[in-house]
Amino acid sequence: MAYRLFEGKEQASSYWKYRISPSDHLIQQVLDFLKKQNGGPYELAVDVGCGSGQGTVLLAKHFASVVGTDISPAQVEVAQQHSKEPNVTYRQCVAEELPFADSSVDLMTAMSAFHWFDRPRFLREAHRVLKPRGCLALLNYTIDMELSYSDCCSQTLNQVCKEFYEALKPYYSPHLGGKSIELYREAYNSSPYPDKEWQECVWVKRPMPLFRFIGLVESFSSFQRLLREDPQKAAKLSQDICQRLMSVMQVTSEDTEVVVAVKYFYLLACKPQEA
Repeated sequence: MAYRLFEGKEQASSYWKYRISPSDHLIQQVLDFLKKQNGGPYELAVDVGCGSGQGTVLLAKHFASVVGTDISPAQVEVAQQHSKEPNVTYRQCVAEELPFADSSVDLMTAMSAFHWFDRPRFLREAHRVLKPRGCLALLNYTIDMELSYSDCCSQTLNQVCKEFYEALKPYYSPHLGGKSIELYREAYNSSPYPDKEWQECVWVKRPMPLFRFIGLVESFSSFQRLLREDPQKAAKLSQDICQRLMSVMQVTSEDTEVVVAVKYFYLLACKPQEA
C-alpha cells in the first residue's frame, strides 16, 4: 500500500521553505543517462510525488512539457503558487494511477518519494506510461547530513547532529524498514530492465542558514511524527540542538551560514525498445 504523509497545508508550506532539491550535477547525471539511451528530442517528463515542486522545475528547460504529480492537494497548491515556468504544470493523483497514456513519457522521476509508494504497483505503472527507451529515475538522500563551519571542529559539530538523528530514530516509519536506501537497492536488483545504473553515494554540499538546516530536519517524517505525539518534546529537541550547534560554532544567530553535505543515492533504468 502507499503511505500518505506530508499532506497538510502546514507541512506543504514547510516543504517549500526547507526541503532541498537535487543539485544541477545530479539532474545532469539523470539527463546524461537518458541521452545515452535515447537521443531525443524529449516531449514529456513526469515528476511523481513532486511535493511543492522544487525538483520538478529543474526539468523544465530540457523537455517540451513537465508535469508534477502529488497525492496531496495542499502540496500541489503550493507548487502551483510558486510555478513560474510556462511549460510546467501540476496534477493531483496517486502515484500508482497516473493520468498519462501508454508509452507517452520520456522521463519519469521520483525525488525523495518512491519509498512512500506502493512500489510494485508504481513500477508497473511507470512501465506502462514510459515510452520505449524512456527512462525512470528514482532519487533520494539519507538523513545523516554533515555540517561544516569555518574555524570550527567538524567532528564536534557533527556529533551534535548525530545526536539529533539518534533522537529521531524511535519515530522512523516502520514502513521503511530502517533505511530507505535498501528499498531502492531492492528495486534496482529486481528490475528486469537490462540498461540500468545504481549509485549509492553522491555527496552534494549546500550552503544555508543554520535555521534552514534545522527546518529541513524538522520536515522529515520522523520529526513530524514526534511533533504529532509530543509537540513540547519536539520543540525542545530542535531548540536544544540549535543552541548546541551555535555554541560549538561560537555564534549567536541562527542566520549564520553553514555548509550542509547531503548524501544522495539513485536508481536509473531504461525501458527496453521491445517491452
